[in-house]
Amino acid sequence: MTTHALPEADWQAWQNSWDRQQEEYLPDREERFRVMLEMTEAVVGPAPKVLDLACGTGSISDRLLRRMPKASTVGVDRDPALLTIARGTFAGDRRARFLTVDLSDPDWTGALSQEGPFDAVLTATALHWMRTEPLRTLYGQLAGLVREGGVFMNADHMPDESTPRINAAVHTCEEARRRQRTGEGRLDWGGWWAALAEDPALGKVAAERFALFGNPAEVRHDHNNEEFQDAGWHAATLRQAGFAEARAVWASPTDALVLGLR
Repeated sequence: MTTHALPEADWQAWQNSWDRQQEEYLPDREERFRVMLEMTEAVVGPAPKVLDLACGTGSISDRLLRRMPKASTVGVDRDPALLTIARGTFAGDRRARFLTVDLSDPDWTGALSQEGPFDAVLTATALHWMRTEPLRTLYGQLAGLVREGGVFMNADHMPDESTPRINAAVHTCEEARRRQRTGEGRLDWGGWWAALAEDPALGKVAAERFALFGNPAEVRHDHNNEEFQDAGWHAATLRQAGFAEARAVWASPTDALVLGLR
């Protein structure tokens, strides 16, 4: 279902609120965006055509267009509420378009038949909800959307299960930081969605979203995945899918940014 922007909503306020909520879980979020965009510009130049994959509210598109004003972006996502915020934020900006696309649909690339190929396909904190084999299939589909010499980058949770004691220490640090920030009154994931549902301009589209995925304020998880792959798996799978080179170009204690070069 296509969701249209509602002019009475405060789009920038919701973008800012989304950023603060995401930073609860990703304190180095801006750093990964910085590296992602620097690598994009270094490989494909300052005016790329970009696919913002699983775009959410358009966080990557926003930073891309501020850094590279001559770029253009097509954002795709299934979440009607987040897409509504993205469309409202970029209303009137011809450089950005947003499409409702379900990446679990085997024919999802058909929605982009008139858009590609792309200089870059970028995604962050989005594909972790896909299980291993569907993600492998997705990487193969992406290879056909990126032009020769173009790039794909995925920044996401990529843990290394071979280091359990280090991982336990990282978890302890994360929990302490989260308790501190929550104590400062910041919205967590469920609280952000509860606030969105209370906005008169967005309550209807929030309900539409909850019908698809469940209400995050009421359920612990609203995605179906507990399978995570490490950065080595992502790089190897991209090479198998047709990318000439692939490796991690940034990492935190829990996450990584993997780049595939066509």
